[in-house]
Amino acid sequence: MDPENLLPADLRQMIRAGQWQQPTSGACAGWVQANLVMLPKDYAFHFLLFCVRNPKPCPILDVLEPGVFSPNIASGADLRADLPKYRIYEYGEMKKEVSEVRDFFHDDTVSFLLGCSFSFERALLNAGVPVRNVEEGKNVSMYITNRPCASSGPFSCPLVVTMRPMTPSEAIRATQITTRFHLTHGAPVHLGDPTKIGIKDLSNPDFGDPVTVKKDEIPVFWACGVTSILAATSKQIPLVITHSPGHMFVSDLRDEDLTIL
Repeated sequence: MDPENLLPADLRQMIRAGQWQQPTSGACAGWVQANLVMLPKDYAFHFLLFCVRNPKPCPILDVLEPGVFSPNIASGADLRADLPKYRIYEYGEMKKEVSEVRDFFHDDTVSFLLGCSFSFERALLNAGVPVRNVEEGKNVSMYITNRPCASSGPFSCPLVVTMRPMTPSEAIRATQITTRFHLTHGAPVHLGDPTKIGIKDLSNPDFGDPVTVKKDEIPVFWACGVTSILAATSKQIPLVITHSPGHMFVSDLRDEDLTIL
């Protein structure tokens, strides 16, 4: 079956069975994908406050009670096993990548699901706007910028962005389209010269894969939920679980359900 035509529940079952281990860009077209952060409840309020203060990179889709792993936005899902790849951090240091986190999830673990820009890629494609990472079968390019986020308690970090190259006219159209998707990062935060936001080399992303940028194209940057990973991996926190960049949770929400009319 074509990955873009998969239903979210079917993809989650494939992931849980170990049959899907790659990034989720291009999968389940039209369904909302989400970033995942899991951390101890003692730090949950300040992380929630960080997200509220930084809604562009960290739009909240769901927050679960401590010890709960089935989210409201996906019936029967298990956040401990329904993402293709997770990262485990201890006191700010990444220790391993794993395919499920049942052994790391505890009764005091609080899970956050945050909007992801993969969710508006289908709207761009439907409008004839290219999405290069989908075209090339790659993970989206992600970069750490020089723009600081508003801090909260132990959580502070610079903004992370995704990049998709487009012609100037395509970038204008993409801005018009994605402005409606306010819970999946909305309009771009920067167009053009990457050095203006502290990015020195587009061919060397901090996360994800480099993609082709053609001569008549400019880089277009959207706020990225990987910002939440940088924030959550404070050295003060004994255990944090996140998705591996590009390996998202696919929910039962429709993209269009979250748009501004």
